[in-house]
Amino acid sequence: MSDILTPPKPRRNAELLLLILALAVGVGANALAGLDQDQGFSRDFYVQSLTLAVLVLAVHLVLRFRAKYADPVMLPIVTALNGLGLAMIQRLDVAMDPPTTAAARQLMWTGIAAAVAIAVILLLKDHRVLRRFTYISLILSAFLLVLPLLPGVGMELNGARIWVNLGFATFQPGEIAKITLAIFFAGYLSTNRDLILLAGKKIGPLQLPRWRDMGPMLAAWLVSIGVLIFQRDLGSAILFFGLFMAMIYVATSRISWVLIGLAMIAFGGFMAFQLFPHVTARIDGWLNAFDPEVYNAPGGSHQIVQGLFGLASGGLTGTGLGQGRPDLVTFANSDMIIAALGEELGLIGISAIVMLYLLLISRGIRTALGTRDAFGKLLATGLSFTLALQCFVVIGGVTRLIPLTGLTTPFMAAGGSSLLANWLIVALLLLISDAARRPAPAAGLAEGRTSGRAGRRRGREQERLAAGAGEAEQR
Repeated sequence: MSDILTPPKPRRNAELLLLILALAVGVGANALAGLDQDQGFSRDFYVQSLTLAVLVLAVHLVLRFRAKYADPVMLPIVTALNGLGLAMIQRLDVAMDPPTTAAARQLMWTGIAAAVAIAVILLLKDHRVLRRFTYISLILSAFLLVLPLLPGVGMELNGARIWVNLGFATFQPGEIAKITLAIFFAGYLSTNRDLILLAGKKIGPLQLPRWRDMGPMLAAWLVSIGVLIFQRDLGSAILFFGLFMAMIYVATSRISWVLIGLAMIAFGGFMAFQLFPHVTARIDGWLNAFDPEVYNAPGGSHQIVQGLFGLASGGLTGTGLGQGRPDLVTFANSDMIIAALGEELGLIGISAIVMLYLLLISRGIRTALGTRDAFGKLLATGLSFTLALQCFVVIGGVTRLIPLTGLTTPFMAAGGSSLLANWLIVALLLLISDAARRPAPAAGLAEGRTSGRAGRRRGREQERLAAGAGEAEQR
């Protein structure tokens, strides 16, 4: 019959085929870079290729048995991006004098991140369980953001105090805080949406919110300013406040919230530019990048300009993997990995990478649209927007569209905490997409609705009978 909907297909076989193509991209990039640098098929090449293949196939097998209706495109995209990042980091390790071991650390963190993602998929049976931890997530977020400021625990690197020392490695708690904040915002907004929607004053076509409902936005703004002042991390400040703005707009569909948020960002940014030297230096390096005084100043625009020269030398098709000089750029394997890839893959290669990010983000938004519960919609939207804002801020900073910040390119840049957090985001999106695409038991739902309506009807009849009996006794 025409009114019977075709049940969705798991599409795990399609995911497996795409995974093979994604592994071919990552492993092929690693092979080309090694051949062009006269490294051949070294031991590192085989270890990295086999490890990456085993990890992503393990995630695929877990999805096949635990979340078979999950989105079939997300994992292959993440695999391709992670593989390209490993290939470029390995290529830069060989080019350094003396050679470094950043690729080995990145591979180790890839294994940790994939293992944690598998654990989340196995242990978290329903994403709606996270709604119970709304305020616990807020407390955990505050703890994670304060942790780098504690003496003896936190440490300052490259002018920002956003790291903690784990002994065997450093870790950035703010990367996990963006996930816990997304859980808090999703839980709070899904619970209090009706109160937030209550009308305030109207100015022209805009319906402003009530002052009492401005508390969450003010709190998010103060958190962002605190991160900017005490941790000197412009990128995280933009990310946290932008995350809340996106989620509250999705929850309320009111443009007034966005305008108020933009005004608060403008005011906070102007005051930070006037009062804090590290922000002033970032803005000055953006506006006057080619000024010799700014270029040669400590912490000036040398990194940005060298990245732009690398992108320009890559041209349309690039110099070829292993044939450029991205090692001339400071932090080429982390902050500036987009410039390194742009030099050797060219505009065509960078456009393909940007398209992969757009596909990943669009699949996340599609997951949000298909989710049946408000909490899942807001959480999927917030997590997807986190990836989108990271990509915009990083690529915009490298191309000098906006000031350069300390955010990392998702799945590609060297950095264990960023890699772990982004794999966690994808694991949560896969779980939400499985719940969105999983067919609902239509018969059971119909019976449940019928029995629910009958029960409510019987309850109302019993209440009326009891009320009538009470009035009769009084008479």
